[in-house]
Amino acid sequence: MELREAADAVYASLIGRVGEGSPRPRLEPTRRAVELLGDPHRAAPVIHITGTNGKTSTSRMIESLLRASGLRTGLLTSPHLERFTERIRVDGEPVSDEAIVRNWEDILPFIAMVDAELEAAGESTLTFFEVLTVLAFACFADAPVDVVVLEVGMGGEWDSTNVADGQVAVFTPIALDHQNRLGSTIEAIARTKSGIIKPAASVVSAAQDDVALGVLREAAELTESSFALEGEAFEVLESRVAVGGQLVSVRGLAGEYRDLVLPLFGRHQAQNAAVAVAAVEAFIGGGTVRLADAVVQEGLATAMSPGRLQRVGAEPAVIVDAAHNPHSAGALVAALDEYFDFDEIGFVFGVLGDKDAAAIVDVLARRPGQFFVTAPDSDRAVPPGELAAVVASGAGADRVVVAERLDDALDDARAWAEEGAKRAVVVTGSIALVGEAMAIADDRGWSRA
Repeated sequence: MELREAADAVYASLIGRVGEGSPRPRLEPTRRAVELLGDPHRAAPVIHITGTNGKTSTSRMIESLLRASGLRTGLLTSPHLERFTERIRVDGEPVSDEAIVRNWEDILPFIAMVDAELEAAGESTLTFFEVLTVLAFACFADAPVDVVVLEVGMGGEWDSTNVADGQVAVFTPIALDHQNRLGSTIEAIARTKSGIIKPAASVVSAAQDDVALGVLREAAELTESSFALEGEAFEVLESRVAVGGQLVSVRGLAGEYRDLVLPLFGRHQAQNAAVAVAAVEAFIGGGTVRLADAVVQEGLATAMSPGRLQRVGAEPAVIVDAAHNPHSAGALVAALDEYFDFDEIGFVFGVLGDKDAAAIVDVLARRPGQFFVTAPDSDRAVPPGELAAVVASGAGADRVVVAERLDDALDDARAWAEEGAKRAVVVTGSIALVGEAMAIADDRGWSRA
């Protein structure tokens, strides 16, 4: 209990800094901090992952495949669903409270030194994500790990994770998101993300919009990096619906892998799996050595992606999905159509202010059902009343119910679902909202109903 409280105090210190929604487009402060610490970001080789959608799921699959290969892994993802230690994982498990506290105490004097230097120069002190990145590197070097799987926080070029040099640079699908930070066009966003490609790296990319693809190919050429694209160098050969997920067959960079159990729903997860397999092939054998079937089978069969098309309640069914932009909302709707047999969906819906709520609603409204509009517990959340007007405009006022509190929205949605056959509740629109819903579902024991 004492260690838990100390670890929670670390998080309280982190959130007292400039938050993730307001990153600083800079690398030097993070680089200065890790240099003072003795370069923990260079303690193990790195697989670096960016993109707009599927980053976390793909990162988790890559980590699982590496672990199945016998490597000790470090994994940094963001944001967290319930507790911040989920973001920093060693060998598949959240870093321990003891390790968080010990490494925090180790880095704190150096963080204070960099903060003082920044203030003296008239700049803002290290942000939440900059310090979290330094803490993660310290934890991985302390463990120690054999390889780090590093998910970009936002963008790529100036994201604090980019102080590391990725041996493999991985790109999931690039779409419009965070336009206020990354640019208003696919080209601008892709250019920012392409900044993670380091000299002579192995680049592995999901299928991309033609404009984004051109930017990535150019960046790979300029850095003399190899480039492997889904649909050319590797691909999903087959995806079949199965109990609890799907059976997939993949052509990788160095061979084919057939009838793999993937306990995740959605064609997009099969594509993420293909990207993950190719990335691990690129890392372990330069893309020329086939992975052992047992490694791929175990790595994908044990891969988890909490908060992504995850059922957290039964009778009625309650599903959470972290879709928070139009592209991921489209993947959610496609998966609901293919993998589930629901006639109507009650969407418990809340978004943060930097999201294109209207475009998300346009996609979700294709499914018959209701919207139960609420808000995540965030100062960046769109107020329910304001969001309800957006939903009413896109889906119709008769499909909107407003609840200021998430627990009330869930109660209303579950009551609605119980009134009709083949109805389900889907919580979506915000990763923060999904995390809160998962905690409520667990506390109330809905999955055991």
